Formats: sequence, C-alpha cells, structure tokens
Amino acid sequence: MRELISNARCVLFDFDGPVCRLFAVRSAASVARRLRELAVEMSLSPLLTPELRASDDPHQVLRAIAGRRPGAAVVGRLEGALADEEVAAAATAHPTPYAAALIAALSTRGRQVAIATNNSPRAAEHYLSRHKLSGYVGGRVHGRSRDMALLKPHPDSVLRALASTGAPARQALMIGDSVSDLVAARAARVPFLGYAPTPPLAEAFAAARAEHVVSSLEHVLTALIAPSLG
Repeated sequence: MRELISNARCVLFDFDGPVCRLFAVRSAASVARRLRELAVEMSLSPLLTPELRASDDPHQVLRAIAGRRPGAAVVGRLEGALADEEVAAAATAHPTPYAAALIAALSTRGRQVAIATNNSPRAAEHYLSRHKLSGYVGGRVHGRSRDMALLKPHPDSVLRALASTGAPARQALMIGDSVSDLVAARAARVPFLGYAPTPPLAEAFAAARAEHVVSSLEHVLTALIAPSLG
C-alpha cells in the first residue's frame, strides 16, 4: 500500500462510493423510477424491458434506453433529468469515512486529485463545494457526457481526469468501488485500488482479480501520512 500511494503523482477518485454515498437519502431506486416515468411521458414505453422496469439503477435505465438510439434530444432530456436528481441528491449525500481527510492530505502533500465518475459533473462539483473540498480538486471533475457509450467501464472519464493532471498513467492511482472502475483503469493503464466496504464488493473485486483492495480509506490515509513517505 505504501509503495502504491507513494508512487502516485495524482489520485483519481470515482465519486459515488469512494467520496460519498450519493443516494444515501434520496434513493437510487426513486431516481430510476422517475426516469422510467419520464420515459413513459415521452412515449418510450416499448423501450422499457422487464429488466429495466424492475431496475433500481438509474444509470442502467439511462444507458439501456440510450443504447436503443431514440435520438439525441430524447437522450439529452433523460440525462438532464438524471443530472438534476443527482445534484439534488448531492445535498444530502453521506461522506465516505476518511475520504475528505484523504483528499486534503493528498493535495497538501503535492498530489493532484481528480474525479472520474459516471455521475453528472454538476453533482460532484456541488458536493465538493458543499464540503469545502473544491480547492483540493482544483476543477478536475470529469463526469458523464451526453454519449452514454462512454460511461465506465469505458475509460473516457479516467483518461480525461488523467490528462487534466498532466501525470503519466504509471504515476497515477485510481480509487473505485466497482468492477467497472477497475476495467476502466486497466484500459487506461492506471494502477487501481479497490474500495470495498462490504463483503459483496470485496468478492466482486476478488473475482475480477483486483490486486489491491481496502475495506476502509483509513488504510490509504495511514499509508500516505506514514513518516517514511515524507
């Protein structure tokens, strides 16, 4: 762990999970339901498969509908609705333990911090501002675009975040809480640290052969501030 963090000139965080629990109060299931209701209002009911009608994942709903190519205006309206819901959720999101301290410690020790997320960048920026973390990130927030094909596991947001730091991939570190984060980091050739606070997440990372996994960001913070790292 110490070598992993000491070699990193920049650290890229996924947002929902490693930084906060975005839907801690405003549930993801309610947001997915709102997207389905909007799809029905837009006469897109035929695109709602039984799986999507039962899904609690708003990103799955948006990605699947966009994949049927209903038109840029339709996708844009759905994405905008999801972004509005995410911004609202950011106001009540629960901070991930040790995340704020880790972000601050990384920045004050000369590491650049960036966000690479499937969420709306507006939601991440709102959360960071609300929790007085914006200064440590310095505007390096890279989130969902209008092209749903570029959501992780595609490496697009990771590559954009990496480019914003100016660091080479081998001197970066991505912290994520899903296998899609791991796949995106691998595609970008960025070293990866899995954040797995629950047994199912740890099992998923083990199945995907993630090399480095922690159950708490406290372990990362401890490795960072150890005297041997300077």
